[in-house]
Amino acid sequence: MKVSFLIHNAYGIGGTITTTFNLAGALAERHEVEIVSVLRHREHPHLTPHPGVRLRALVDLRRERDHPLHRRPAQVFPAAEYRHRQYSELTDRRIAESLADTPADVVIGTRPGLNVHLAVQAPRHVARVGQEHLTLDNHSPALRTALRRAYRGLDVLTTVTEADAASYRRKMRLPGVRVEALPNSVPDPVLPTADGTAKVVVAAGRLVPVKRFDLIIEAFARVAAEFPDWQLRIYGKGEEQDRLRGLIERLGLWNNVFLMGAATPMEAEWVKGSIGVAASDFEPFGMTLVEAMRCGLPFVSTDCPHGPREIIKDGEDGRLVPVGDSAAFGEALLGLVRDDELRRRMGRAALDNARRFAPGPVVARAEGMLQEAIEARGGDRPGAPSGGGVHRTLVSQGHAARDLARAAASSALRTVRKGRR
Repeated sequence: MKVSFLIHNAYGIGGTITTTFNLAGALAERHEVEIVSVLRHREHPHLTPHPGVRLRALVDLRRERDHPLHRRPAQVFPAAEYRHRQYSELTDRRIAESLADTPADVVIGTRPGLNVHLAVQAPRHVARVGQEHLTLDNHSPALRTALRRAYRGLDVLTTVTEADAASYRRKMRLPGVRVEALPNSVPDPVLPTADGTAKVVVAAGRLVPVKRFDLIIEAFARVAAEFPDWQLRIYGKGEEQDRLRGLIERLGLWNNVFLMGAATPMEAEWVKGSIGVAASDFEPFGMTLVEAMRCGLPFVSTDCPHGPREIIKDGEDGRLVPVGDSAAFGEALLGLVRDDELRRRMGRAALDNARRFAPGPVVARAEGMLQEAIEARGGDRPGAPSGGGVHRTLVSQGHAARDLARAAASSALRTVRKGRR
């Protein structure tokens, strides 16, 4: 099986990049796999791809940022998509060319705008799998309208939680499209797991408002007042850094709470702690939860939509508390700090329960899903919007790939515009 992932920028840092590299690497053990990065801004990616995974970029911003076509707005990539300003007529063209020439049996899109490209531009013989790494409810009404039309050209749409899969089935009504939950996987730990003795609480993620690191700091103030020898270490970077540093100073926690900066990979930092924490208002999945639990840490998290409830078993391997409630968060955290045996028992349970997110079971599900999509695509599925018909006609006439890409992009644009009416 030849598998191609289409990703925004494989040279950056983020959860989608991590999960794509994880899945691609696991599939590369038995299949031919490539990652196609639409954009590239540096020489080497932050993450090292599996040796069996080919990585290539379509637009190198180091040399092509001022390309005339990159100054023109994208027409295929949806205007309502968050990343639209980073796309252009140049990316439209390069993506179309890449899809037209792909040797892959199946192409996997990794964000809504790229799923639209895939749905309307991929040749008919290619199985199209769109991934949702956020949630349907996270998208604006305008974007949902564009997706509802274009996504009919997908074969499979995967979400990271069962709750979001149910939401897609209920609200989007995509005839002929298989909608399934496929959780993110986390590689098996390579370091000895945490033993629950360290007096350290660990948090990680982008320092942005939705992650509510301020609530974690406020809750930890209750811990520090009773247990001044405990620490909170926060890993990550972002716009909230100065505000969080100010909060630490105002609460007098400079000896207890530390902004550690970004760390990749995080495994070496998780195993230095005894409890993991997250207080997001919204969490599509919760990679940090799984990463920490796979390292033997019980986890305290807000019970936000959608991921934490499908990862944590409240009272068994961690605690779920109401969103925005720093007092409840502090009490849940104190419960684990005060009780050494409870903390260690929950840590062992977290280690056992999180094995369901190991590459083995997740990749097995993914392989079966991809193979079924390839087999189903063996016959052209009627009614799916696609540039595939254009593809066959132009190839038979011997046109160059450039002309093929332009025709496919034109077909895609007509489809997207219809969806906006």
